[in-house]
Amino acid sequence: MRRTLALIGAVACLAAAPALAQNAATDTTETYDLLFKDGTLDEVPDESTLIYDRTVANRAKAEAAERDTGRIALSFEQREDTEIANLMFLQDGKHRNLGSFPASVGNPMIMYFYEAVVRDMAETAGGSPFYIRNRMKDALTVPGEVIDGIATWQGEDIETQTVTLRPFEGDPNRAQMSGFGDLALTVTMSEEVPGWYLSLSAEAPHPDGGDPIYRSEMRLDGIENTAAEAAQ
Repeated sequence: MRRTLALIGAVACLAAAPALAQNAATDTTETYDLLFKDGTLDEVPDESTLIYDRTVANRAKAEAAERDTGRIALSFEQREDTEIANLMFLQDGKHRNLGSFPASVGNPMIMYFYEAVVRDMAETAGGSPFYIRNRMKDALTVPGEVIDGIATWQGEDIETQTVTLRPFEGDPNRAQMSGFGDLALTVTMSEEVPGWYLSLSAEAPHPDGGDPIYRSEMRLDGIENTAAEAAQ
């Protein structure tokens, strides 16, 4: 059993609120603890790989959206006395390492999601990634609302909790953000899926409606038995 600590120093949120059942206001601490929950990898077998689909749409940089749409594999390895969670991006038969993290800090998908949105926004709208990152962190200081709901995963209905953050709401620099001022980060979580996070999404809606200016979603697709595949 892994001892998992709360993820420190980042923010993230998740996608597409499913069928809603109940709203519950939370204070800042509760919101943070829910998003960066302890023990999110504890029950995932070491020989397993979690697979997430990432889909990106970007009106201003279609080539960047194509570059970043693919799959993300989270796998484990033992390095001396430390268990490591590795993230790898998969696309068209190629792979790219995204980083390695101590498994003790929880599921690193939320950290990767957060940093990917910071990079995408800075690349598309310009501005300082440090400013963007700090505004996203500041959003955690505002009490949030947890929406309880039901979603479908692998053909089964599961209970979920969804948190949405709007990091640039009321920001004095919104007008210079090329539409990203209305960016919403949404995280949907469930005790019934491995790794805790069912989906993580970021969306900047178009002011005139229609397709959003930017949308990124990472959604858990399934879990693979690495040991079984290696034995074949």
